[in-house]
Amino acid sequence: MPKSLVLIQPSPERHWVGDGFPVRNVFGYNDLGKELLSPWLMFDYAAPYSFHAATQRRGVGVHPHRGFETVTVVYEGELEHRDSGGGGGRIGPGDVQWMTAANGIVHEEFHSSEFTRTGGVLHMAQLWVNLPRSQKRIPPAYQGLLDGEIPTVALPGGATARLIAGTIGDTPGAARTATPMILWDVTLPAGSNVTLPAADGWTLAVFVIDGEARAADGRTLGREHLGVFSREGADATVSCDAACRLLVLGGEPIAEPVVGYGPFVMNSREEILEAFQDYEAGRMGQLA
Repeated sequence: MPKSLVLIQPSPERHWVGDGFPVRNVFGYNDLGKELLSPWLMFDYAAPYSFHAATQRRGVGVHPHRGFETVTVVYEGELEHRDSGGGGGRIGPGDVQWMTAANGIVHEEFHSSEFTRTGGVLHMAQLWVNLPRSQKRIPPAYQGLLDGEIPTVALPGGATARLIAGTIGDTPGAARTATPMILWDVTLPAGSNVTLPAADGWTLAVFVIDGEARAADGRTLGREHLGVFSREGADATVSCDAACRLLVLGGEPIAEPVVGYGPFVMNSREEILEAFQDYEAGRMGQLA
């Protein structure tokens, strides 16, 4: 039995994160990310937005995280990142940044110096993925996944998929993940369809980046709509009359409490209070 579409959710109004990221919060850890979309906690989508040339970089200054990972996917534009774990670098179109905050990290995210100087279109997505209790206090880590390092596979029905995380057939995704999950950048030409492989019991959702998609039951997912499928059943089929692009996310749910506040996501309120105390005491490191 295939998975069935259980929810279609349009994106909310745009808001600004810092002065560099105009985003729509597709879901967060207090709503769909609390349990239904586990292990995914949060998804901010920045649709294409044109920035004028400037002399000062736009973005978000130093801030902390603990208990999860951040995943930044760049479609257009260029970003620069630094963190207290020693990770960082510049990522551009097709690149992905996978930062494991875990026990605690402070970092900053800005438009790159070159993008600031020239201006241009920024188009990106940032997702937060939960860590199980056993890994929330491990040392931080960083993966900079360049476009050429992310494998692309052709799928029956005419679609192609860039495998950021998770395996299709014999091809593994580029990222090392704490728990089994999928994050695929899927492109469908006009008149094509794709069967998304996801195990029975797994979370599965699709977000429409471009065009419109149609589920097997005939319902349409418009641009910037999120479609959530049932955990029951295996796999789900999506088709496109005109060309479309999807961000596909899912994985094995983490059956643990999700308690989040601001930049921290743990398993209890006491752990959240401890995270704030550790950050204020400088125990999450410093940026040089």
